[in-house]
Amino acid sequence: MTDFTALRARMVERQLRRRGIADERVLAAMGQVPREAFVPSRLRHRAYADAALPIAERQTISQPWIVAAICQALELRGPERVLEVGTGSGYSACVLSLLASRVVSIERHQALALPAREALASLAVTNVELRLGDGTRGAPDLAPFEAIAVHAAAPAAPAALISQLGEGGRLVVPIVAGEEVEMLTLLRRRGDEFETEGLAPCRFVPLVGEEGF
Repeated sequence: MTDFTALRARMVERQLRRRGIADERVLAAMGQVPREAFVPSRLRHRAYADAALPIAERQTISQPWIVAAICQALELRGPERVLEVGTGSGYSACVLSLLASRVVSIERHQALALPAREALASLAVTNVELRLGDGTRGAPDLAPFEAIAVHAAAPAAPAALISQLGEGGRLVVPIVAGEEVEMLTLLRRRGDEFETEGLAPCRFVPLVGEEGF
C-alpha cells in the first residue's frame, strides 16, 4: 500500500523547501493537504511526482512547487479573502483554504467543478466557494480581494482582476512573454500603480475567457 503521508513529507522537504519555498505556513499547508485526493485514481501513485498531472477537460493539476510558489507570493497571513481563477482539480483551493479566511474559486468546466466540489467536501473544507463561469471576469460582487491567483496563462493580467485587487493586494498570474515562453508574474497594487516581479518560468494551459485567449 502506498504511504502517501511519507510521500507528502518528502515532497515538502525535497521539492519545496530545498527549492526556495521558505514560508512555513505554506509548507505546513502543503504538508497537510492530501494531493492524492485530487488526482484521477489511475494516477494516484504519482500524486507526489515533481510534475503536473493530467485531469479531465485537457487540463492539469499543477506541479507542487508551482502551487507553493503561488501561495508564497500571495503572502497570506490568515484573514485574507482570496480569488482563485481556474479551480481545476480543487487542490490549490484546498491549500489556500488553510492559508486564508475565505477562498472564491472560479472554474469554467462543469466536469471539473463537480468533482472538485466533492473532493473539498470530503475533506470538510468549508471556507471555499466554488463558482462556475468565466474566471477572467472575477467576482466583482465580493471585491476587493487581498490576493488573486490565476492558474492559466494569459496574454496580460486581466483588467477585471486588476480592478478587483485591493490596496496592497497581490495578483499572481502566468503571462505569455514570448513564443512558447511563460513567466509566473506577481503584481502588487500601490494606489493606482503596480509593482511587477517575474517569479519563475512556467507552463500552464491557456486562460480562456473574455479577457484571456
